[in-house]
Amino acid sequence: MKNIFIIAVTIFSGMISAQVAIGKTTLSSPAVSLEFGTANRGIILPWVTSAASVAGAVNGTMIYDLADKKMKIKYASAWKDLSVDAAGTTVDPLTGVDGTLIQNSAAEDANAKMAIGTLSSTPGILVLEASDKAMVLPKVASPHLNIINPSPGMMVYDTVNKQLAVFNGKVWTFWK
Repeated sequence: MKNIFIIAVTIFSGMISAQVAIGKTTLSSPAVSLEFGTANRGIILPWVTSAASVAGAVNGTMIYDLADKKMKIKYASAWKDLSVDAAGTTVDPLTGVDGTLIQNSAAEDANAKMAIGTLSSTPGILVLEASDKAMVLPKVASPHLNIINPSPGMMVYDTVNKQLAVFNGKVWTFWK
């Protein structure tokens, strides 16, 4: 009986809209699908060999492009540079180790995918599937001052300047 109950709950939970809080116990709104806590941390975008190599990318896809060390978003069927002019780096300033060496040595599971909401055929590693919910980025006051040793491809919402902040491995870029 217990196994039947667990199976029924698992099946039922997969049919309802999913909401996830990371680093906190509750979401701020029912209109949120993914929300982060208030620690001085950010979300890191996937590193890809080049934007051109991302097959089937849809508008709204965000990446860190290793070809030119820039953060990009797929917008109006083209890639838009979020890093503005400065090219970044993947070399850790504390250790001097190039992060691509670590990434390239790891085996990739080409079928890996996580969806919050109903799983669909939309390509991506993490796909937020909802027409009525949004992701709330990690919120950090002055990330350029408060995030120690940020990773390339990191993005947060700057609560002081009320801007999107993206780090390309070298400099922070701020977007209103």
